[in-house]
Amino acid sequence: MQSPTAAAAAASSTPAKAPESPLLRRLPVPLVFLLLIVLSVTFIYRVAAPISPSGRTRQWNRTFPFVLPADDKLDAVDLRNKVEPVVGRFCPLQYHALGCSDRVQFNEPEKEEVRLAGVLQASAMEDRTVILTTLNAAWASNGTIIDLFLESFRIGNGTRSLLDHLVIIAFDKKAYLRCAAIHHHCFALATEGVDFSVQENFMTDGYLKMMWRRIDFLRIVLEMGYNFIFTDADIMWFRSPLPRFFSDGDFQIACDQFYGDPLDRNNRPNGGFNFVKSNNRTIEFYKFWYSSRLKNPGFHDQDVLNIIKHDPFIDKIGLQMRFLSTRFFGGICQPSRNFNEVCTMHANCCIGLLRKINDLGVMLEDWRSYMALPPALKLSKPLVWRVPQKCRLVSPHS
Repeated sequence: MQSPTAAAAAASSTPAKAPESPLLRRLPVPLVFLLLIVLSVTFIYRVAAPISPSGRTRQWNRTFPFVLPADDKLDAVDLRNKVEPVVGRFCPLQYHALGCSDRVQFNEPEKEEVRLAGVLQASAMEDRTVILTTLNAAWASNGTIIDLFLESFRIGNGTRSLLDHLVIIAFDKKAYLRCAAIHHHCFALATEGVDFSVQENFMTDGYLKMMWRRIDFLRIVLEMGYNFIFTDADIMWFRSPLPRFFSDGDFQIACDQFYGDPLDRNNRPNGGFNFVKSNNRTIEFYKFWYSSRLKNPGFHDQDVLNIIKHDPFIDKIGLQMRFLSTRFFGGICQPSRNFNEVCTMHANCCIGLLRKINDLGVMLEDWRSYMALPPALKLSKPLVWRVPQKCRLVSPHS
């Protein structure tokens, strides 16, 4: 029989049980386990969620992966600098330009040519050809021109892979951020003292500056040894244009009106789509084109091209100029008539952003209808474009 003293000693050596919570006693074990999982997932989400410059969590849209709120603070972004993300923080690719912080950490400014060389090298085809387009904030908004443009590559016949060679040249900060969210190859083309972020109406002073800045930039690309296909973003790509280019052409350009002969300089070219090989002839031509703006103040680059295409200087430098048929490179001015041959369709002869968006959307619908047809019907059933609709036919300069 155990003595009272031994019993007391034994009791004192046994650790006392912590009192159980009444709440835990009432909850089933599986429910407690589920609550722990929910709390853990919530914590991980809060840590990993992208942080906006204002401290708000970005709202994501399933259709379009990035929406830039109008009140975002973009002053921290310098398009002339390379920006590195803040060390030690989770920073998705599309926010590298902001560094996931109100105050980003800048490297020393890099020369524009150095940044451009890196982008061109990463995007070029084997023969050093790149596809270029330009973008400003007005065309970069969610659900607008740039989305229709990229969608055409995705649903075109063999055009999706060409996106690997497309570089979007952003004229302003909002355009650059939107590009970084939806595409791999973006280049920020800053112009000191000029704001290209607003919608520039056709032939206004801001519009003309933007067009001439583009011509000068394309000359730089040629001097760096790259061929390019330049395309406006209001051009839908349905097939690769590469097989339709002339092997002996230095400068090849689409037309608002094509009269049947690719050598006829009376064709009405449209500067929104051209294929240019890098050589001494094209470099001299782009210098001549750009300098000709001084003799023709207030003129669009396309109008100046229509003047200088007859200049003796073109023949003197030996430039081989070719005009591309609207049979393959159509538009609202002069549509391509054959869905089995069309490569691109341009919302030319159309002024107004909303009009362009509407009619470009109709073009995509028409193309989807064509692609859904059985092969036999594609060849036998005559199809016509249902444009123009909102676009009204105007003088072929847009």
